[in-house]
Amino acid sequence: MDRVADFPAIPSGWAYLDTAATSQKPQVVVDAITRGYGETYATVHRGVYQRSADMTLAYEAARHRVAGFIGGKADEIVFVRGATEGINLVAHCWAAANLKSGDRIMLSMLEHHSNIVPWQMAAERIGAAIDVIPLTTDQRIDLDAMAAMITPAHKLVALAHVSNVLGSVLDAKRATEIAHSVGAKILIDGCQSVPRMSVDVAGIGCDFYVFSGHKLYGPTGIGVLWGRAELLDTMPPYQGGGSMIDRVSFEKTTYAPPPGRFEAGTPHIVGALGLHAAIDYVESIGLDAIHAHETALVRDTRAALSQLNSVRLFGPEDSAGIVSFAIEGVHPHDVATILDEERVAIRAGHHCAQPLMAALGVEATARASFGVYNVPQDVAALVRGIERVTRIFG
Repeated sequence: MDRVADFPAIPSGWAYLDTAATSQKPQVVVDAITRGYGETYATVHRGVYQRSADMTLAYEAARHRVAGFIGGKADEIVFVRGATEGINLVAHCWAAANLKSGDRIMLSMLEHHSNIVPWQMAAERIGAAIDVIPLTTDQRIDLDAMAAMITPAHKLVALAHVSNVLGSVLDAKRATEIAHSVGAKILIDGCQSVPRMSVDVAGIGCDFYVFSGHKLYGPTGIGVLWGRAELLDTMPPYQGGGSMIDRVSFEKTTYAPPPGRFEAGTPHIVGALGLHAAIDYVESIGLDAIHAHETALVRDTRAALSQLNSVRLFGPEDSAGIVSFAIEGVHPHDVATILDEERVAIRAGHHCAQPLMAALGVEATARASFGVYNVPQDVAALVRGIERVTRIFG
């Protein structure tokens, strides 16, 4: 697979290995955004003129496209700014209506801060407590430990489908079954899963699923919260404003049914069009093909780095699209700086996962993450750059 020509922002000879943070955008997505602003732009849901009606149809077509992409229904798709806002929405609206003092929330050791901090804030407001699932020896969420830990006091479980640091893949269906065995609801963070594997929320059986468009080769500022219709219907609004109402008077306001209830104000119209184009692009390649391509790149990277004595690898051998590592005696920021001189872009830091860093016994890691535009030459460039790092600091 060699799709680099589809991506106008990737110059020849530059290895972009930071897809887990944000993906580059194919020309078809850029074109969809350009048309949306430059040729067909109008507001949605409110105008009676033809262009507004046409844009409304396109915006709602994007909602249906997303629903089909993850196996949900259109009226269960809430457009948000990103996964972070989706998680915060559930942590405010569902938690406010369903949690009480003494209830418990369950997370895992490898969660992104966006799937930790909102639950801490909710727990503090309500008087709930948080429990943390440990990792297995190969650095996956330990579902056996989860099954042993969970009790009827646990009302909400929130877990990453794929770790943004380790690339470890959650058995989301089993995690859901464990949560439901005590009556808990479960939210799955799909930011790192939807760009590289098929997701079927109905098959998983989860209650909420979130992801961001910008990691799926789409634009920033657009994301998705999927929730079971019966759950969304019981949740109060997240924000007040236009579009989310049924009727407003100074005496009382009634609210629109979901998903409109959670989409106050003018939405990111063109962002939804870009997300639609991104999903079309990904599915034109095929998620199975993308997964196989990234698996091969991860395998080759881990094999090459394992030959370097000073390199410590993190995560399981079958990590999904991500290789995190540390070089003995070298700060990850120095690694990333030297690699940048070699025209290799990686991420270095705690990756918004400081509790995981503490569990791994490091302050930070270097992380290479792959996308459809990466090729074996990018792996070779990464390895050459790391070899240069070891020579400099050796």
